[in-house]
Amino acid sequence: MERNYILFDDDRRDNLLPLTFTRPVAEIRIGILTITEKWEHYLGHKHSFLTQEYLSGKYPMSTTNTEFLVINGGICPDNNLVAAIQKLKAGDALISENCVIAGILRSAPRSNPRITDFHNTTIYNKEIFQISNPWDIFSLNGQAIEADYALLTQNRKSAPLSTTNTALNPSRIFIEDGARVECAILNAETGPIYIGKDSEIMEGSIVRGPFALCEHSALKLGAKIYGPTTIGPHSKVGGEVNNSVIFGYSNKAHDGFLGNSVIGEWCNIGADSNNSNLKNNYAEVKVWNYHRKGFARTGLQFCGLIMGDHSKCGINTMFNTGTVVGVSANIFGSGFPRNFVPSFSWGGASGFIIYQPTKAFETAELVMSRRNIPLTETDKKILLNIFEQTKEYRNF
Repeated sequence: MERNYILFDDDRRDNLLPLTFTRPVAEIRIGILTITEKWEHYLGHKHSFLTQEYLSGKYPMSTTNTEFLVINGGICPDNNLVAAIQKLKAGDALISENCVIAGILRSAPRSNPRITDFHNTTIYNKEIFQISNPWDIFSLNGQAIEADYALLTQNRKSAPLSTTNTALNPSRIFIEDGARVECAILNAETGPIYIGKDSEIMEGSIVRGPFALCEHSALKLGAKIYGPTTIGPHSKVGGEVNNSVIFGYSNKAHDGFLGNSVIGEWCNIGADSNNSNLKNNYAEVKVWNYHRKGFARTGLQFCGLIMGDHSKCGINTMFNTGTVVGVSANIFGSGFPRNFVPSFSWGGASGFIIYQPTKAFETAELVMSRRNIPLTETDKKILLNIFEQTKEYRNF
């Protein structure tokens, strides 16, 4: 029987805002791959999405077949979990702690699957790898890089590493075709280093794994990277970065510190900008939570910047510990801006005004055109929907 493979958002989606304002949960990048890409590697099938209605134009759900394997988009696959899923039959579900991991339905789901939608349930007792909050993305990134590195390099041979480089534990360094690395120091003793297709590590860069540089991305001259760090595709990064994830199509091209942070797509971090990742009193960091409409405890002593898609900051911007920046915000000026910056905000420590969508679209079109990617009418509709969703926070 032909089967649809569908990744669905569950209630964790609201806790993962602002990163999930513009994408399904499964489109989050952690490790080397997005969660979608992980499942497609393991199962050998393309997946569609059951997500928020306003996102469905860009991330549609396929309904062409008569059986539907639904998989929780916040959970990452491994061999044990995939084996358990492959044993499921129509009407069966795999669950853990009242959460649906995966199940098989005979009709297309109209809403996020619940345990009551299935006739038979099996409790999965093994450990599952999942993300529930934005800070999980950098906290668990080392484990995810290890898993993806094993998945992508199995039975494959790395391209040769130039002798101009200094490499520690070179057997744990994998270079895809077209990548260029010269006069760099690569230390894979603390974790693997993956260098994607047509990417570049420029001279003088120092990298300590675990580290992933995805395709068509670049480390600028003299970059200093502490793992576990991921730089997604089509990005440029310089300065000092520690335990952070950049989803892709974003730049932090100059000096400045980024630590224990998650940066979405189409973002730009201005020269000499820095974020704090540790409070002066060493206390637990709290961050803005959209579901609670208040600040939530992270349980972490180190937590930096969470930035949604299309947001930018000017040169010398300073971010407080645990700052959350929404979608399409533009931050500049001296001093520390507030540690929750709503979507479509324009300003900084001296105050904010509304960043009107028409102006935001003009910037987005220019930024995306540099990568030969258009800002589509579908993209604009999504951003307009986010503008309306978040208007309650812009009490300027």
